[in-house]
Amino acid sequence: MSSRIKSRRAEHSLGAEKEQFDKLQLSSISKAINTTEAPVKEKHARRIILGTHREKGAFTFWSYALGLPLASSSILSWKFCHVLHKVLRDGHQNSLQDCVRHISNIQEMGRLWGNLHDRYGQLVALYAKLLCTKMDFHMKHAEIRASLEVSDEVLERTAGTDINNVFQVTVEVLDYMDVELKLAETVFRQLNTSIAISTTTSGQCRLAPLIQVIQDCSHLYHFTVKLLFKLHACLPADTLQGHRDRFHDQFHSLKNFFNKARDMLYFKRLIQIPKLPDSPPNFLRASALAEHVKPVVVIPDEEPADDDDGEPLIEVSEMSLPSMQIQPVSQPQPQPQLHTQPQSQFDIFDQTFGPPNGGFDNRDIQIENLKQEIELLKAELERIKAEAQRYITQLKSQINSLEAELEEQRVQKQRALVENEQLRMELEMLRRQNAENESAQLGYIEAEKRAQDSELRYCKLKEKHAELVSSHAELLRKSADTVKMLTASQQSQEEVARTRQQLAFEVDRIKQEADMKLDEQKFEMDKLKRELEEKRAELLRIQTSLQSNEKLGERMNSELLGLQAEKEVLMRSVSEKEAELSSLRQSAQMQQSSLQQERERNTRELGELQGKLQEKLSREEQLQQKLLEDQFALLQGTVAEAETIIQDAVAKLDDPLHLRCTSSPDYLVSRAEAALGSVDKLKQGHADYLKDMKDASGLLRAVTQFSHLAADTIVNGSATAHMAPTDHADRLTENCRGCATQALQFLRELKSKPSLQRADPVGIRMIIQKILHLAQELRPKGSDIRQDELGDLVDKEMAATSSAIEEAVRRIDEMMNQARRDTSGVKLEVNERILNSCTDLMKAIRMLVIASTDLQKEIVEDGRGAASVKEFYARNSRWTEGLISASKAVGWGATQMVESADKVVLHTGKYEELIVCSHEIAASTAQLVAASKVKADRNSKKLVTLQQASRLVNEMAANVVASTKTGQGQIEEKDTMDFSDMSLMKLKKEEIESQVRVLELETHLENERVRLGELRRKHYELAGVPLDQLAEGNGLASTIPPSPKPAKPALSKKPALAQKPSIFAKNPFR
Repeated sequence: MSSRIKSRRAEHSLGAEKEQFDKLQLSSISKAINTTEAPVKEKHARRIILGTHREKGAFTFWSYALGLPLASSSILSWKFCHVLHKVLRDGHQNSLQDCVRHISNIQEMGRLWGNLHDRYGQLVALYAKLLCTKMDFHMKHAEIRASLEVSDEVLERTAGTDINNVFQVTVEVLDYMDVELKLAETVFRQLNTSIAISTTTSGQCRLAPLIQVIQDCSHLYHFTVKLLFKLHACLPADTLQGHRDRFHDQFHSLKNFFNKARDMLYFKRLIQIPKLPDSPPNFLRASALAEHVKPVVVIPDEEPADDDDGEPLIEVSEMSLPSMQIQPVSQPQPQPQLHTQPQSQFDIFDQTFGPPNGGFDNRDIQIENLKQEIELLKAELERIKAEAQRYITQLKSQINSLEAELEEQRVQKQRALVENEQLRMELEMLRRQNAENESAQLGYIEAEKRAQDSELRYCKLKEKHAELVSSHAELLRKSADTVKMLTASQQSQEEVARTRQQLAFEVDRIKQEADMKLDEQKFEMDKLKRELEEKRAELLRIQTSLQSNEKLGERMNSELLGLQAEKEVLMRSVSEKEAELSSLRQSAQMQQSSLQQERERNTRELGELQGKLQEKLSREEQLQQKLLEDQFALLQGTVAEAETIIQDAVAKLDDPLHLRCTSSPDYLVSRAEAALGSVDKLKQGHADYLKDMKDASGLLRAVTQFSHLAADTIVNGSATAHMAPTDHADRLTENCRGCATQALQFLRELKSKPSLQRADPVGIRMIIQKILHLAQELRPKGSDIRQDELGDLVDKEMAATSSAIEEAVRRIDEMMNQARRDTSGVKLEVNERILNSCTDLMKAIRMLVIASTDLQKEIVEDGRGAASVKEFYARNSRWTEGLISASKAVGWGATQMVESADKVVLHTGKYEELIVCSHEIAASTAQLVAASKVKADRNSKKLVTLQQASRLVNEMAANVVASTKTGQGQIEEKDTMDFSDMSLMKLKKEEIESQVRVLELETHLENERVRLGELRRKHYELAGVPLDQLAEGNGLASTIPPSPKPAKPALSKKPALAQKPSIFAKNPFR
């Protein structure tokens, strides 16, 4: 019994402490963030910061901050940004994740005040951009805390060894510095930079956030210098010219900023601003890095201020916040972490606020210890890799030195061979001189023998030449005889020709004899010519052979001399080579033995080094395996957290409190599309992890994003189902549960190594696509028109309506002229009356359209304010769609009336069509009037004009109907019934047939009425509003006539005409 009482007292105590904490936080937030143009008091900001450390996050801060009217006051927004900057820098490390969830609110606030011309509006826009840039940077580089207080080792580890990553980090730091300096320059530009302005509350309100800007800029300047020196050590100077120019601009801006702030009285008592060097560092000189001094910003200890509210302040002595004082470079201190601080510091918070959540949670310390162990293992792995790389480099250097020695020995060997060759040539030259003296006499005798042989050969060739000359002379003589014979034959031919001329009368007698002689002479002449050609060719061959024989003799003589000289050289070289070969064999044997010994020594040393290398490789493999196991353990923890998120979302489907939650199909579509994108990233991350299981960062991010987006899709799908029809709601809820099932199945496969390879999110994608399809089906029809196109579409439709009416008037005039030419009498009178009434109706519609256009312009001018016309139409999209629909209906009705009138005049149509078109036009104009009347002022004169034009249209439409019916009565022939010749039985038979036709017509009428009702129902469904919801929302929808019910009308009563509903079925005027 006593334990229960104690537990209840403890619960009441915890509740009271939590309530007291919430009240204190609310009071601090409301006093720190208000519309008073004064700087934020440090004690209020300190309470908010301590509250984040107490609850290990910024949940309470954001729960109250979201309720602040930031859009109503720029000063309120400016002070909110200041407090948020302090929370990011000095608050708990989990505050960054909590603030990132609301980054969209900060961006929206910045856009709002950036578009307004307010004294603080531009400052708020720049401050919001700075905060978003800060959160994005620190989320991307989690090792660098939001206070920017990290050691150079952490910065080196963040930049990594990949030069592309170093380049990217440098660009991000430069962008970070740009937004900081832009805010400071804008603040100083708005203020008078005199000393006195910093003593006013309005000036201090603007200058107070610059303290955090100075702290950030000092660290960012140091980061930029370190990273740029690292880039210049790896990349050429020309590639980094843009980086250097950008840094120089930032350096001068930062120096100017520090100098201005240092001269102001407000900053002198709050912060010690460092002095920058006169000139920026020279990155082209690597030794300049040693001259760089990290700028140190010092925040003096504040004196306790008097409390004007009487509330207790919390004093923190040892646990100074991270950004309150930046330690100099010469005295680095360990990074402050909450899990390594003494227990007494936690007792400060416990005494002030009570124990967090009813007791101290050791899981945070365990998580931090595990993270620290992982970091140590990573450092050890990097150290081992560096040591192994150093051993490999030493082995390679030894191998290179041995190869260099071997190459040197080869060069020495080659040099010895060259020297031997030179000695051999000198020896050969001496022997040749001795041999020349001895062989001079023998050469003389051999030369005489060769001369005698040449003389004999020359005599033989001379005799042969003489024979050839004699044979050539004889051939010339034969050729001369042949020429003489040819000349004689030619003379005889001439004689024959003369004789033939003289004795023409004897031609027939001697013709055959003359021909025979002529053929013989020709044959003989051809034969002689061939012999002459053969002799000439033979003569040419003999001359050619003679010349070649002479050349051959000369070449043989020269070759003989060369062969004799070569033989002598070869004989001398053989003896020399034999002597040299013996000496070279001895030297080669000696060198080979020395090389063999050197090779054996090198082989032993290489074996020893390979053994050491193998040991290092095996240790590295063990560390790699441990790294893989750690990465998979992280993956399992992330997947378990993702399963918890999905299960929480599924649990909300059955939560009775969730039944009150609703969501729109448009938002569900956006969530489903985002979930589909996360599925693609999840699949890519899974594939990347399978390729390289040493790095699971991509998969971890994808799993985290997918779990949140999938849970969001499930919850919003269930909320959308609460407002959907039963069929869609059941299918949507079932698909949401199926999405959760598929997601949990996929996550279970990711947690197990055997099933990791076959894990595939295809099933998740398919079921999310089903949810997306159902959400798109639930979206209102007609919403596919872009909002920014509505204004242009209204003008186009009104212009098209006016054009259609003018075209209708022109065609009616043409039909009038055609009827006057083709018809006469009663038909002409009927056609003129109908066409005149149609013309009057068209003119009335034209006046209505003009009045509607004028009223529409008046509505836009009165209602748009500072916005443009397109923005007004986009803001009132439902009303705009109503105008578009009404304009289309009026134009369509005018066109249909002209078509029907044309058919009636040509006797191809029915008078009923013309009557129905009149009713359609009346309904369409009523819809246009109703659409224009929704936004119009009741006292508007143009509205009165529009209503008068509407009444005129109704009157003209009634005139068309009356003219049509009158003309129909004049044209139709009246058949008289004559029953005088019918017998009793025949009359009975006709009566029965008439009753049958009546029943058939009644059935047909009933079917047509049912069909008319279905057509109207389908029309409303296509317009995007169910029929049972038309009566909800406004009074206009309730005027829709219901579908006619089938009934048995009297025989003398005509069926009612089908009329178009008088309003836009989608209820666009809402």
